[in-house]
Amino acid sequence: MLIVLFAIFLTLAWGNASAETPEDAFKRIFPDFRFEEIKTTGMTGIYEVRKGTDIIYFLPEYGYLFFGEIISREGKNLTQQRKDDLVAETAKKLPLDKAVTLGSGRHVVVEFTDPDCPYCRKASEFLKSRTDITRHVFFLPLPMHPDAGNKAKYVLCAEDRAKAYEEVMSGKLDDRKYQICANPAVSDIMNAHIEAARKVGVSGTPYFIINGKTFVRGADIPALEAALGR
Repeated sequence: MLIVLFAIFLTLAWGNASAETPEDAFKRIFPDFRFEEIKTTGMTGIYEVRKGTDIIYFLPEYGYLFFGEIISREGKNLTQQRKDDLVAETAKKLPLDKAVTLGSGRHVVVEFTDPDCPYCRKASEFLKSRTDITRHVFFLPLPMHPDAGNKAKYVLCAEDRAKAYEEVMSGKLDDRKYQICANPAVSDIMNAHIEAARKVGVSGTPYFIINGKTFVRGADIPALEAALGR
């Protein structure tokens, strides 16, 4: 048995269109809704509608559209598992050459961070203590931190990005003036960082992808330790 939790419930008539494919039915009923893929969930009559790493569900027989999560009777969040699989696939295609790379250890950590986020700084301090990781850092300046974008550009402008990153994350720039370059390439890289976060579906920081398969949201140090080993 499955328990389906619905945050929003939308209903439109299915009509006499039983010969339609689920994709055709969706386009007819929700013509303005943009999506990338519709596929079966393995559950009769329930289809997954995907855009990026976001998922909703469609029941073409009834014309119902559901926003929410599907939980198995064992308590397994099938929706989150599917999203994690999508994130893992997306992570393989991230432009790591545009990230700020720190270290050269065997564990690979893809990190989405905001330079003025206190939780990001806490997590960064922990990761700095590890000698067995390679960090690929993407900046995602949040609107609540108006100076975060400039601090990210300060790092991207620097000849020694690793050193500049530590300056920023340690708070050394918080109370002093600093300059950023006017190089258009830096703005392009900044945009690439933000686009990478969008593709992964990151909306808050910090967010970590460890070895391409483990996902840690927030400055959850025990979770990071568990994923990396002590």
